[in-house]
Amino acid sequence: MQNRQFIYPNKVQVGEKIAILSPSAGLPEIFPAVYELGLKHLREEFKLVPVEYPTTRKMGSTPKDRARDIMAAFADPEIKAVICSIGGDDQIKVLKYLDPEVLRAHPKPFLGYSDATNLHFYLWNLGIVSYYGGAIMTQFGRYYAMDEYTVHSLRHALFQGGEYEITPTPEWSDESYNWNDPDTLSLRVPMFANTGWQWHNAERIVEGTAWGGCLEIIDYHLRAHRYLQPLEHYKGCILFLEASEEMPDAEYVYRVLMGMGERGMLQQFSALLMGRPKAWNFDNQLSSEEKETYKLEQKEAVIKAIEEYAPSLLAVFNLDFGHTDPQFMLPSGGHLRIDGIARKITMTY
Repeated sequence: MQNRQFIYPNKVQVGEKIAILSPSAGLPEIFPAVYELGLKHLREEFKLVPVEYPTTRKMGSTPKDRARDIMAAFADPEIKAVICSIGGDDQIKVLKYLDPEVLRAHPKPFLGYSDATNLHFYLWNLGIVSYYGGAIMTQFGRYYAMDEYTVHSLRHALFQGGEYEITPTPEWSDESYNWNDPDTLSLRVPMFANTGWQWHNAERIVEGTAWGGCLEIIDYHLRAHRYLQPLEHYKGCILFLEASEEMPDAEYVYRVLMGMGERGMLQQFSALLMGRPKAWNFDNQLSSEEKETYKLEQKEAVIKAIEEYAPSLLAVFNLDFGHTDPQFMLPSGGHLRIDGIARKITMTY
């Protein structure tokens, strides 16, 4: 619904307090050095004051306890934004313990991605803009250095607001640091030249409200059907999708989109922004040739679903958000403008 109004939370000021939460996995307990480095960069690069909560450094916290920390952070007037330490795989269990009235009364910038898709959906349903990206242990806790492309986008999301034209990063990586091997943490992961975005059905201009996140978490919600809105709420919105480090195969990607299509949901969107596929992890270290095959098969699966369910849908592939590095922050609930003629994308932060 293009006429639906979303609230942009107030921006943060230098020196203010920021809640650091673990609404999913409490990995700061297992990898404290990586987490502490992320906090150091938050303090030194952004001049912000991190505030932790009881479950921030605790693995195995109950969903109810994690929800309690979320509510406390949003309700505290001294806390000006909320950033996830990292993702996980069960944040959907937290949502039933949240109080929507407290969140609606105290909108704040929320940053995170992957499993944080759950909280992005919850805030979207309340009409609150949030920012997909920027976890403490991955983007802030980068050992070699924080990537300037990421830092620039984070500054817009946290401090500046306004319209922001995103551009392809000059180089990128889908390979990761081994947090279990301290000797490698000061090295730079392999970086690859960016060949640019890929456009499909692009010869027009589309504007709309952003909705989306991690494909696997969207699959959770298609199955649970507890936090999805009536179809008309997505009419004219711009869908953004990316897959996690679990590297789902092309058939799975297609099936999720097929589920959206059979539900009548995929057809509601005016455009699709597809994040660059992560084609490498420690358990599945693909060669360069295997990576290209994996990425091509994923793109073909997406286009297959588009052609079956939404054949006129404008789509852009290989964008720099999600599980590859660096990343821009994508405003969930924010206004996007995709100019397929000029090959430009502008987001309102």
